[in-house]
Amino acid sequence: MANPLNINEIMEILPHRHPFLMLDKVEDHVPGEYCIAYKNFPYDEYFFRGHFPDMPIVPGVITLEALAQAGAVAILSKDEFKGKIAAITAVDRCKFKSSIVPGDTVRLEAKITAIRGNAGMGEACATVDGKKCVVTEFKFAVLDN
Repeated sequence: MANPLNINEIMEILPHRHPFLMLDKVEDHVPGEYCIAYKNFPYDEYFFRGHFPDMPIVPGVITLEALAQAGAVAILSKDEFKGKIAAITAVDRCKFKSSIVPGDTVRLEAKITAIRGNAGMGEACATVDGKKCVVTEFKFAVLDN
């Protein structure tokens, strides 16, 4: 059974706010295990004006941040981490396979693969219409707010 979250529930978990909240909805999540979320990229996103004016694409770091926020929902929804902040400490084996462009809705999947104390590791994948755009592994630390 799916465990979805709307935007207000996401904002109860994540400290991010507009314009840096990168999740529009969560389709499913299990605290401490995984999160499947979505981000819509409308044509009027602020960064498309300069990245790149003649061929707008979502900057890779924005996609990585969206994936990290999906992972943060997974880890920060655990009882012992509620009200804290998750920070990326490393990005490993990152591959950009396809561009994300204005109008795309990106599916963000993050899976927590290890937790030890307040640190952990995970895997993440961003897709558009089933096509892989970004795959990566990441490390994170949970910090007191």
